[in-house]
Amino acid sequence: MKNQNVKVWFRSGTPWVWLTASAVTISVIMVIGLLLLIMVRGLGYFWPAAVHEFSYDEPDKGNITVIGEIYDEEVVGVARLKEAGLAFPQDASEVTRYLIKIGNRELNSLDFRWIDDFRIELQKQPEQIFVAERREWGNFYGYLEAIKESGEVVAQGQAAWSSLWQRLARADKIFSEIREVEKHDIGAINYQLEKVRLRERQAKLENDNDTQLLSRFSQQRAKLNAEYESLMGKLAQLNQDIARDSITARTSDGQVVEIALSNIIGIHLPNQMSVWSKAYFYIKNLKNFIVGEPREANTEGGIFPAIFGTVLMVLIMSVIVTPFGVVAAIYLREYAKQGFVTRTIRIAVNNLAGVPSIVYGIFGLGFFVYFLGGNIDQLFYPEVLPAPTFGTPGILWASLTLAILTVPVVIVATEEGLSRIPRSMREGSLALGATKWETLWRTILPVASPAIMTGLILAVARAAGEVAPLMLVGVVKLAPSLPLDGNFPFLHLDRKFMHLGFHIYDVGFQSPNVEAARPLVYATALLLVIVIILLNLTAIAIRNRLREKFKALDH
Repeated sequence: MKNQNVKVWFRSGTPWVWLTASAVTISVIMVIGLLLLIMVRGLGYFWPAAVHEFSYDEPDKGNITVIGEIYDEEVVGVARLKEAGLAFPQDASEVTRYLIKIGNRELNSLDFRWIDDFRIELQKQPEQIFVAERREWGNFYGYLEAIKESGEVVAQGQAAWSSLWQRLARADKIFSEIREVEKHDIGAINYQLEKVRLRERQAKLENDNDTQLLSRFSQQRAKLNAEYESLMGKLAQLNQDIARDSITARTSDGQVVEIALSNIIGIHLPNQMSVWSKAYFYIKNLKNFIVGEPREANTEGGIFPAIFGTVLMVLIMSVIVTPFGVVAAIYLREYAKQGFVTRTIRIAVNNLAGVPSIVYGIFGLGFFVYFLGGNIDQLFYPEVLPAPTFGTPGILWASLTLAILTVPVVIVATEEGLSRIPRSMREGSLALGATKWETLWRTILPVASPAIMTGLILAVARAAGEVAPLMLVGVVKLAPSLPLDGNFPFLHLDRKFMHLGFHIYDVGFQSPNVEAARPLVYATALLLVIVIILLNLTAIAIRNRLREKFKALDH
């Protein structure tokens, strides 16, 4: 009787429902746990940590003083220390080791140092220790000694702090002006000069010896060169102004180092900060990470170019993949004769979804970049050759490659939506005198639009996280300029770009200082997840709106 009840229970399908629910629950818990891990490891990096001063005994070196942040710690068994040939107390079974971020890279050549707890003789948190975030050489830890102006000391000791903040704000303002002149003003003139050079070369290739045209080119070049020289003079003056101020600071071993304020982004005293000031500092750091540009081989600074490149690439890909996928699905479902050939095409489309992404990257490099881009250069940009314009990896080819990679998803989702529309709806429209095209455009496609958006959501989710094909068709470690700027035609589809996924790979595995960059890997991964979620939520909101709008037609 009991066996009979078990058989009935299994036949009812209840065990499989519970197994499915359990698997989904476990998956959700794992995803949430992963996101929490990324958040804790990534977002914690921007909180100002206390800075310690350690005095400890180093074998063969005597007493050493080190300033830095406690970056990590581990408890190590004596057996492991013995295998590694490290010293340990005879009466201890385990030893706590601290990983100290000591900074001052130009002096120490290392960012980190391990210290065993049993060697520490003195540990304190002096309030006078400051941390300087620099544009080069990473953080500096030390004690402020004096302020210098044009090489002369103008303030020392405690009086130096009141002068420091004013001079640091001045240096930051001048640095912003320098960046504006270098990146926008001089960049725009260089862009225009290149355009004049290319138009002049094009005229020579076409054997156009019009003296008036050549004279106009010379006049334009002379005018632009005059503007360029004026900007270079302004830039030289700004560089001279920003080099005026500097500070001298004392390190843990007593060295006095001079640091130009032009190389300092910000200074804070973490051991004096209250909770509220730390919270403000945290928000400021997080903002700079999102809107700033990368520094020090991407291991410091912000990631805005990578965010911009990722979003722009996904938007271009979406504009390309949606019409092609929808048109293909409409043909297969509404126009193609259902038979062996159509079934074969559907099998091929489904199989394309399982092709490794790197294969699409190789196809994009060979077809889009070398063949299509090379021919475009020959036909439309002969004056630029042998330097390629579109015959080199860029954001357009990356978007097209990902469009091909994701088009099977859009086709399948759109076909599913079209197949769910009842035949009576088509027949009713035709019976009222509408043509097949009018029925398709005014009735079928609006009702199937939620399914189309579902396919686009899946395509965006896959494309935004792809890295392997992008390494071949456009993504780079550091792009000198964004694909979108103020120079005509404003959107430059031939330019290379940065991508969040590749940024994670580069910082996590190709960085010269992986340990220091590890928190940025977590923070960038979290930001990539947030970008994908926001893109998907936007598409889902559009889909839900369309679903509500055409609900009456669907029924």
